[in-house]
Amino acid sequence: MIQELDERKKRILKAIIKTYLETGEPVGSRTISKYPDLNVSSATIRNEMSDLTEMGYIVQTHTSSGRIPSDKGYRLYVDELTREKEAEIAELREFMIEKTDQMEKVLRRIAKDLASSTDYAAMVTVPKFAGSRLKFLQLSRVSPRSLIVVVVCEGNVIRNQLIDIPEEIDDQTLLKLNLLLNTNLTNVPIQDINLGMIARMKEQAGIHSEVVGSVIDAVAATIHIDEEDMQVFTSGATNFFKYPELSDKEKASELISTFEEKSSLLGLARDGDSQGESTGIQIYIGEEVPVESMKDCSVVTASYELGGGMRGTIGIIGPKRMDFERVVRSFNKLKHELEDIARKK
Repeated sequence: MIQELDERKKRILKAIIKTYLETGEPVGSRTISKYPDLNVSSATIRNEMSDLTEMGYIVQTHTSSGRIPSDKGYRLYVDELTREKEAEIAELREFMIEKTDQMEKVLRRIAKDLASSTDYAAMVTVPKFAGSRLKFLQLSRVSPRSLIVVVVCEGNVIRNQLIDIPEEIDDQTLLKLNLLLNTNLTNVPIQDINLGMIARMKEQAGIHSEVVGSVIDAVAATIHIDEEDMQVFTSGATNFFKYPELSDKEKASELISTFEEKSSLLGLARDGDSQGESTGIQIYIGEEVPVESMKDCSVVTASYELGGGMRGTIGIIGPKRMDFERVVRSFNKLKHELEDIARKK
């Protein structure tokens, strides 16, 4: 029967493992005694380390009085870490699903109200995470040669991706790869993951270097946002018929088709977001509009932010003689409304 560890032993074991992961050197009681959350003497820590050694969670090296974690110690540490993170991920996922559902209802209403109040066509994109810092990464086996990579990013955005791997790996290898990846990647911006860092991780992974490469590719893919993954809500397409210069049957039909197809709107939103970073508002008139079917229109886009790196775009499409002052006032009002909603959630 495996003897249960009390909380103090768990904290000491965790401190030993974290220190060993950082330094690669055997860990002594004096080093551990400096951890502020332990608040116990070196003598007490020595006794606890002796017990942990007898129980098989740490190993004393021949060349030092310090200890290093055993496979059993790593297993306990990762199981505890995984339980904590799985609970956190489940809570975050539930929160984000609820928040997303509420936000989509709000955005649909905003698109409708904006079209109604301006007499133009309106679009609103669902906010997406604009940052790329990793908080936690977890590999779990789905089948002998496939893993699911769960990535938690800054802003509590959760992504996952299924990957095929070139070899079968056992539980112990999976455990060590989880430790290796989290030690190297936690709190690292994706743009800072360079070839040198990847090479070091592959070297540390030894014969499992190809698996590490596949995981890094999956991490980059989960954080990257493709246009087809974005959502946009529209309203007011029939408002185009209110303006003689846009109401020609063929012209209006093409315009409405482009508007409802939405793929061009996503490109417009992305372009407006990058062009209008300094002011938050971008105005296109006639030939400036980057969508061919909208060359007889004016388009105004504005970005809005909900905190935590979440950003979306509001857009208005109307005739060249658009009432820009009224549109900008509407945008500012809606941006404040969205920011107020985000603060209340």
